[in-house]
Amino acid sequence: MSTWGSRGLRGSQFEKLINQTNEKYRELRLGLVQKIPTPITPVEIDDNRHITLAYFEQRSTVDYIGAVQGFPICFDAKECHNDSFALSNVHEHQFLFMKDFEEQQGIAFLLINFTKKDKIYYMRFRELESFYNRAKNGGAKSVKISELNEAYFVGPRYGVQVHYLEGVNKDLKEEDRME
Repeated sequence: MSTWGSRGLRGSQFEKLINQTNEKYRELRLGLVQKIPTPITPVEIDDNRHITLAYFEQRSTVDYIGAVQGFPICFDAKECHNDSFALSNVHEHQFLFMKDFEEQQGIAFLLINFTKKDKIYYMRFRELESFYNRAKNGGAKSVKISELNEAYFVGPRYGVQVHYLEGVNKDLKEEDRME
């Protein structure tokens, strides 16, 4: 059982930017995407009714799920503080959920915030799967930023902080899902 604490707040600033982006997408009627809360069981509550110790009730799937322009999407937000992303940050149950989601014609991806470079990467599921399989077969267990496709870095644009719809659009065109 995992304990809730400071590690869980590591990407809270990044998630705040994504939440603002999702709100803007909703206002512009481009999509409806929501943060999936992780269920917790409080153990200790202070005098101000703040939870000071809790346990995660179950494994979560992904951070966000919704629909954009009629396409179901799900994604997880990850953060790393160096020039490589450790694949151990993607838990097997998350990977399997994303795989199942894609098999149902959904679009699954990661948003990876490389804080040291101040860059955010939209990692398509098939790209994640390739790296994940490489690691499983004895290869590198992390992904260097230099291995990533420059076209899938996203950032602030058109009044949103993390304009990941650009990645979704490229993903759709590349996958030829639009007919």
